[in-house]
Amino acid sequence: MSITTSNIKLSTNDFRSVARALTIVENDLKGAEHLLKNLHFNKNVPVIGITGPPGAGKSTLVNSLIGDLTEKGAKIAILAIDPTSPFNLGSLLGDRIRMATHFNHPGVFIRSLATRGSLGGLSAKTIEMSDVLRASGFDYVFIETVGVGQSEIEIAGLADITFVILVPEAGDEIQSIKSGLMEIADAFIVNKADRDGADLFANNLKKMVQQKGVQTPVFKTMALQNTGIAGVVNFILLSADIKNSRKEFLMAEKAYKIIQQKRMAGVDKAKLQKAIAEAITDPQFNLYSFVEGYF
Repeated sequence: MSITTSNIKLSTNDFRSVARALTIVENDLKGAEHLLKNLHFNKNVPVIGITGPPGAGKSTLVNSLIGDLTEKGAKIAILAIDPTSPFNLGSLLGDRIRMATHFNHPGVFIRSLATRGSLGGLSAKTIEMSDVLRASGFDYVFIETVGVGQSEIEIAGLADITFVILVPEAGDEIQSIKSGLMEIADAFIVNKADRDGADLFANNLKKMVQQKGVQTPVFKTMALQNTGIAGVVNFILLSADIKNSRKEFLMAEKAYKIIQQKRMAGVDKAKLQKAIAEAITDPQFNLYSFVEGYF
């Protein structure tokens, strides 16, 4: 499948074209807006969000899900989001290493993306880049977030299916799980389920879900051993065929993010930091007066 957009032929058979389009959009290069306005979605491609705390095994789990889905003939795209250092603006972007098993697979496209200072776990460009991937003809688009700040909630404004990954060690903190997190999860996955307390944790999680009055499944997996993955894959296959009841909410959230990004386009963070550095030397410095005068 291929789509010609702004002289770029988006195709799952030509990953270079997809990578080029993503680079243009991510860096807001010439032709980015024209490219986005001319995207065509010839089929319903679900966006699957994977979120959870650092160390929960999100990348390993995605790796296992990819293996199962590609065996069924699916073509997969992954946007793996890494946090950007607020100090040196650097980012590790190490997901290609963690997903090395599928890095050269002809049906798997992996793109790392830095948050670039976004307060949550989603880059401001994530929405646009996920739409480029959807328009390229992939069967599924996975987005793995860094799982910090508000990213767990933000992913609900982007993903058609949201998985929240947890580990048994979170058992003592289960009562403090955000209510928002409970609401946005389409399914919970207790990974590293071979560890002590996994069964108790999963059962407590199921009880919490039932108390909220929602039917949210809880899966137990051991991603490294590829155990429990089939159940998650079946959930994805079944959910992809069901009309998303949150479509209006999802689209409104996407529109809000894009509008927010465009309105903030004139704010250069590096220049702001430099201006602050000069202003705070004044003993009478007031942050709110500075902000008002900055615009």
